[in-house]
Amino acid sequence: MKDCCNIKYLLLFMAILVGLFFVFKKKFFKKIRFNKTIISKVVSAKDKEILKLLNKALADEWLAYYQYWVGSKIVKGEFSKEAVVEMVQHASDEKRHADMLTEHILKLGGIPILDFYKLEDISGCGYTTPPALGDIKIILEQNIEGERCAIKFYKNFLTQLNENYQALKKDIETILKDEEEHEVDLNDILKNIIE
Repeated sequence: MKDCCNIKYLLLFMAILVGLFFVFKKKFFKKIRFNKTIISKVVSAKDKEILKLLNKALADEWLAYYQYWVGSKIVKGEFSKEAVVEMVQHASDEKRHADMLTEHILKLGGIPILDFYKLEDISGCGYTTPPALGDIKIILEQNIEGERCAIKFYKNFLTQLNENYQALKKDIETILKDEEEHEVDLNDILKNIIE
């Protein structure tokens, strides 16, 4: 009789645990899913800070890639051929930047952004939808604004890097140089349109 009561209490206890698991499971996994910077191993506070910046940059690079790619498909107007050539090249550069940033995220023990729908939330520069009619002037201005935002971000990022991040610093300098060249390229086309 005593063993029967113990088994009942054990089963009741297990049922309560299973019930609690199902109650809190959704909340727990939701918290993990919306975490902006996922860490796969124990890292220093500085590494966590750098990982947040890297994922922010990664989000910006993917959004910039898409903005250039879609812009190159719909752009219309005088000098659109020149704009398409530049936008296709810039999209390729942004993809390369995303690859570089991802390598550093993984080296530091982080995990790159997994949820595509979170890119804009994590991003610092965001995404500006190009006009459906493909107005070249507006598309160029939007992309120039995006490059200016990226340049400002990467200049600030460099100030956060100490001697422990030399390889990352070198890659951020390379990315910054590309972003500055992109701004010049787009401004040159825009000047031709305005003149």
